[in-house]
Amino acid sequence: MAARVSIYDTTLRDGMQGEGMSLSVSEKVQVAHLLDGLGVDLIEAGFPASNPKDHELFSRLEHETFHHARIAAFGMTRRRDTVAADDDALRLLGASFCPVITIVGKTWDLHLEKVVRVGRDENLAMIADSVEYLVAQGKDVIYDAEHFFDGYAADRHFAVRCVQAAAAAGAVNVTLCDTNGATLPGAIARATADVLAALPGVEVGIHTHNDAECAVANSLAAVEVGARLVQGTVNGYGERCGNANLIAIIAGLQLKLGYACIAAEQLARLTSVSHEVAELCNLAPATSAAYVGRSAFAHKGGMHVAGMQADPRTFEHIEPSLVGNARNVLVSELSGKGTVREKAAAFGIELDGAAVERALERLKVLEHRGYAYEGADASFELLLRDEAGEIEPLFLLEALRVITEKRADGRVETEATIKLRVRGERVVQTSEGNGPVNALDSALRAALERHYPGISTLELANYKVRILNQHSGTGAVTRVILDTTDGHDEWATVGVSANIIEASWEALVESLTYGVRLRLAAPADA
Repeated sequence: MAARVSIYDTTLRDGMQGEGMSLSVSEKVQVAHLLDGLGVDLIEAGFPASNPKDHELFSRLEHETFHHARIAAFGMTRRRDTVAADDDALRLLGASFCPVITIVGKTWDLHLEKVVRVGRDENLAMIADSVEYLVAQGKDVIYDAEHFFDGYAADRHFAVRCVQAAAAAGAVNVTLCDTNGATLPGAIARATADVLAALPGVEVGIHTHNDAECAVANSLAAVEVGARLVQGTVNGYGERCGNANLIAIIAGLQLKLGYACIAAEQLARLTSVSHEVAELCNLAPATSAAYVGRSAFAHKGGMHVAGMQADPRTFEHIEPSLVGNARNVLVSELSGKGTVREKAAAFGIELDGAAVERALERLKVLEHRGYAYEGADASFELLLRDEAGEIEPLFLLEALRVITEKRADGRVETEATIKLRVRGERVVQTSEGNGPVNALDSALRAALERHYPGISTLELANYKVRILNQHSGTGAVTRVILDTTDGHDEWATVGVSANIIEASWEALVESLTYGVRLRLAAPADA
């Protein structure tokens, strides 16, 4: 049977110390339930009474039902020159509903001298007294040895004495903290192994920060030498450069090292949990995130795609579905015929060899002109369907005109007029909007509505503009990406021109063509 490693999440406390991070009480409760569903063993919720929000959070969590996770409260060792029973913060932790209490204490002489200003003996007493008091209150106590690896480098003997004091006082786990995030994996492994030898029979944990981009590697290194609890946060959120990313750690432990952490069906939720927590934090999920990012299994180079078609193992280290992700083949000027065939098959399009060659040549010419199809799959699907002879235009354009007038009172009015032929009928339509693109969109929809009634259900979700050659100033070529939705699915189209209105028009027409022809299943009879 595989050895088990416990997962301890501190997103709700340490993660919230990251710049720009803030969650409401209700959002924190949502995160806690997501973590519980993922199979996380311990959820650290913060300081019970450090502020009104945390006070309310603990009141809420006490009455929530969790199927697997236990809630941990966080605090510090007693104040100097007092006894644990008289320390208000420790009494509050002891009275908490939480079955697990994590307390942090000092390990490094620098902090003893500069921060808490106590001697070594008093520091050891503060650790032991605090753990003993909480154990007497019926709590499982985890001792976080703050700055352990810096303290170990400065004085190995004293650092080990600190964790021995916690273990002797009854801590169920001592966790070694790389609080400054400066230690490298080799040093983490050596120090962790030393502590395990000094604390036979005591569970050791690891808590790392990412200041040297080694938090995940450091956590895995500690586990490989015997640590059996890993602390971290979802997506690595946290102060400065962040904490260890539990998403990558869970996948690494389970899929690479063979440890048991969560069930296979829970592992397949890694991607969705990562993204849901990001959305709750009002952050865009990192596209390049290991295992769960949108680009984690994205293939762009022609040689890579060809290899993938021969055997996915050639350019993928795991099967994406194991962590709830999916393979994505990107199209660009680097693509080869294999990419075109792969995308055509995904879209359900049959292309013969000549059509594949034509599509690839068009792709490379258009990418050279500034088009970017890896972020505009709908436009590329239309290109392929055009080569297959499957797509008819919704209309034929005779002319369009956009007039913008700024008045002396500051008001700006925009009017668009379009002249089209739709199914043999000439249509002239004028509409106003709050800008040229909005006016064109309104005019085009009004002109097409009678012939394609479902077009009103298609909505623009996003409008992105990028200047491609900035040195050209106001004459620069512009790329426009439009995101459109039918309320269920979303698709992106691209337009490119030195004229931003023309680029926007191109992306707009393709977005509606894709929506009508492929989402609304309108007959192809322009």
